[in-house]
Amino acid sequence: MNNPEQLPALRLDQTSIRRIMVMGLGLWVGLQVLEWLFGVTHSFLFMLLIAWLVSIGMEPPVASLERRGLKRGAAAGLVLIALFLAFVGFLSAFGTLFFGQLSQAVQALPAVVTSAVSWVNSTFNAHLDATTITSQLSLTPDRVAAVAGNVAGGVLGIVSSVVGFLFETLTVLIFAFYLSAEAPRVRRLVAAWLKPERQKVFVTIWDIAVAKTGGFVVSRLVLAVFSAAAHTLAFWLIGVPYWMPLGLFAGITSQFIPTFGTYIGIIVPVAFAAMTQPLDMLWIAAFATVYQQIENYVLGPRVSKVTMDMHPAFTLAAVFVGAAVFGPIGALIGIPLAAALIAVVDTYGRRYELLPELHVASTGDDAE
Repeated sequence: MNNPEQLPALRLDQTSIRRIMVMGLGLWVGLQVLEWLFGVTHSFLFMLLIAWLVSIGMEPPVASLERRGLKRGAAAGLVLIALFLAFVGFLSAFGTLFFGQLSQAVQALPAVVTSAVSWVNSTFNAHLDATTITSQLSLTPDRVAAVAGNVAGGVLGIVSSVVGFLFETLTVLIFAFYLSAEAPRVRRLVAAWLKPERQKVFVTIWDIAVAKTGGFVVSRLVLAVFSAAAHTLAFWLIGVPYWMPLGLFAGITSQFIPTFGTYIGIIVPVAFAAMTQPLDMLWIAAFATVYQQIENYVLGPRVSKVTMDMHPAFTLAAVFVGAAVFGPIGALIGIPLAAALIAVVDTYGRRYELLPELHVASTGDDAE
């Protein structure tokens, strides 16, 4: 029996060992420096991410104005000015009413939670403690009074309590304008660092992400405006207390929180209505049902016909992941980020034909 061939022994001289140790130390120091830089600049990087998403959302109207002969910088500035004027116009027309009702709603939250817990205990024979739940939700009297006081001050009250709010908003708007107005130049700048064969891939990914994600964001915003306006008007006609903030809450959550957003947006107004007029609960549910059908079969297909669709499971996962990584704002930006990723995967992902038995099974499921 022959002896197996012996592998050559690995020998390291002192120079090699010293080089490996220096490389390892350099790698460790580099990682520490990167971690420190990220810790120092993570807020700024997050604002850049928000600005990029804002610029993507601006892309459809900016591109439309550019096709009409307007320069890209002027188009981006015009869109930003229009958004700013719309925001200022809303505050001028409804700001006092909105913040006043919101302050009163915050003060009424502990009573609403207590009433809801009492209803659950009596209906389902449960034994929930309203005091424990309100404390876990930070609905203590001092906390509620502080929040209600800040809200009652309107925009000035919020800005005075959050010193960096204006600076962060201005930073986002400036970079959003730059990323939108200089998008072709930024794309060329990044592509110049890539090899020629990879430049085409980069440009394709960029165009797909901007077009699909921008359309998705715009469609969500348009549907949110329709939904918020309809719910606010309906709550006012029904006589729901604090109808303006509750209507805006219902409209926004129904569009940016998938699957459960519609139910969350209705449960909260129902809880407030139950304290004053229980019959209003039925009117709210009836309106929500009718409007949902109108949105699903009339508004939704018309607004979203040029944008991409996302499976509810993906959108819900994007909300959870975004909230876990970036907090409450991450729940909103997670969906457009997932939309960009799915658009790229759909373009470069490879699909195969189904086996005959799978195709028959799929057809049968669709028929059912």
